Amino acid sequence: MKLAVLGGGGVRIPAFVRAVVGGTAQRFDQIALFEPDPTRRTSIGRLCVEIAAALGAPGGVTVSGDVEEAMTGADYVFSAIRVGGDDARIVDERVALKRGLVGQETTGPGGCAMALRTIPVVLAYCEVISRLAPRAVLVNFTNPAGIITQAITTASRVRVVGVCDTPSGTISRLSDFLEVEPAHVACSYAGLNHLGWITSVVVEGEERISSLLEHYDELAAFSHRFAAFDPSLVRRVGCIPTEYLYYFYDPAAYIARVGSAGTTRGEDVRGFNERLVKEVMRAFDVGDVHDAWRVYSAVLGRRRASYMRLDVEGTPAAPVAGTPGVGGELSDVVGSVGGYEGVALQVIDGLSGAAAGRVVVNTVNGGTLGFLDPEDVVEVPAAIDPRGVAPLANPGLARSARALVMQVKEYERALVQAAVTGEADLAAVALSLHPLVPGLSAARDLLRTYQELHGPMLDYLK
Repeated sequence: MKLAVLGGGGVRIPAFVRAVVGGTAQRFDQIALFEPDPTRRTSIGRLCVEIAAALGAPGGVTVSGDVEEAMTGADYVFSAIRVGGDDARIVDERVALKRGLVGQETTGPGGCAMALRTIPVVLAYCEVISRLAPRAVLVNFTNPAGIITQAITTASRVRVVGVCDTPSGTISRLSDFLEVEPAHVACSYAGLNHLGWITSVVVEGEERISSLLEHYDELAAFSHRFAAFDPSLVRRVGCIPTEYLYYFYDPAAYIARVGSAGTTRGEDVRGFNERLVKEVMRAFDVGDVHDAWRVYSAVLGRRRASYMRLDVEGTPAAPVAGTPGVGGELSDVVGSVGGYEGVALQVIDGLSGAAAGRVVVNTVNGGTLGFLDPEDVVEVPAAIDPRGVAPLANPGLARSARALVMQVKEYERALVQAAVTGEADLAAVALSLHPLVPGLSAARDLLRTYQELHGPMLDYLK
């Protein structure tokens, strides 16, 4: 099988390549990385190529700046692009924060600007995939993942499944809290991407959700992901929110903490990424792939350890002595692939027949969430096998959760339509429907500012 990667110079790709090539399961004969940025090709791309060679698969990974070369004949395509890079993300955050609004990359004003920049680019890539790899399945983790998956489903012929590691990460932390292996925990989950809730937690046949809600104070003390939520609010909602609900449930706390920190997550991530690229290139100048892997592992480990801490605690990311890397020495045996890449591989294993399974994905609703339209993309558990992706029956969401999902989904529908048609006024109307935006005047002001600052990336909106 051939896997092609849009955004093959992303900072998480070397860890993915190392886990796949060095693991026990032989999934791909070829991994073709497409990366338009020459610096990323000669740093991250080179690291991926040399990791494969060092692990016994010379030529198994290629990197190219030619999208047609990378996509031709692909069986699966990963999409992990960031249109405008980290600088555009920082603009998205700062424009919102300057107006006293949530400045986050995937939701609210920032998520809207990111989607508007990204949808036309992704759809153009889908045309290439349709032409050169017509049977390929696109596994999307380009953010905002749900909206991008909705746009591809609405305006493209490409088969697409959206993935995110937020649900699986939440379930993993709940398992740790319960001191039970994740394989022994069965959770129900429903919502939209970055707007989902755990509605049931069954351990060896026993429903534990009521106990978790009752002892939510202990769960909040256990992990900063759960500490973002007031226990009384969680008990009233009646299900466990994933971390991105923080921006909806307590936006004032987020704004205050980011304000006190004096920085944004985007600025922190840009610092990590710039350091990672420079240190990898420096390691190659004075050493070999093993040296490059060590510095890469260390920097990426610190970036991962800082996740959500700025937004929840007001703590800017900083180098922390002793923070673990992402996986020991290059030649160490790798047990599994983590993050959204691991979720993506579960999808591929199911579709290819290697290992059918149950995975939380972004896919077409059908009748799974009866309060939404059949063609809406939702984030729910699905059975995945060579026949395709089949959303599983869902016990449903609490009333307040349903109301929030319905409002955000209407925003997503309108935003995708605006991006596909290029209607600037519809984009502003869409943004005004988002619960984190105080009406149409604010939405039009935000959109005008994003158009001014993002320039050519939003010129298509008329």
